[in-house]
Amino acid sequence: MAVDVESLYRKYGPFVLRRCRAMLHDEEQALEVMQDVFLQILRRADTLEDRGLGGLLATTSTNLCLNRLRSGRRRPSTPNTEYIERVAAAGHEMDQVEARSLLNRVFKREPKTQVVALLHYGDGLTLEQTATATGLSLSGVRFRLRKLKHVLEELGSNA
Repeated sequence: MAVDVESLYRKYGPFVLRRCRAMLHDEEQALEVMQDVFLQILRRADTLEDRGLGGLLATTSTNLCLNRLRSGRRRPSTPNTEYIERVAAAGHEMDQVEARSLLNRVFKREPKTQVVALLHYGDGLTLEQTATATGLSLSGVRFRLRKLKHVLEELGSNA
């Protein structure tokens, strides 16, 4: 049975837009990615079932945002002067910047870990729901979260 994309958009549109805004920190890009998410759903509407679509939308929006962020790093359109000014003004808060840098490196090497962390910690999905949404095994989800926790604990002990 085909999915009604219009009702899906009304129901989940605000959630997808919030997710995109939180990840991209840019209203225009967030709106573009949100449209891309629903275009992908529209293209596959005939093959989708009407259950579990919230998880599919969360995963799709996260993946498209991560793709946008990755492509922006490879070829930035304009320098982010606001970010540069904040870093310059941070002074003694550079430890936070270094911590973010370390997390960015961890997520860059393992982007699936960022998706797992967002779904589990950000959206409150259970381990099982996170595994289903990401296509990982339950042990794979646990492994990635343990590894992330270890990195965070190391950051805390170095502070």
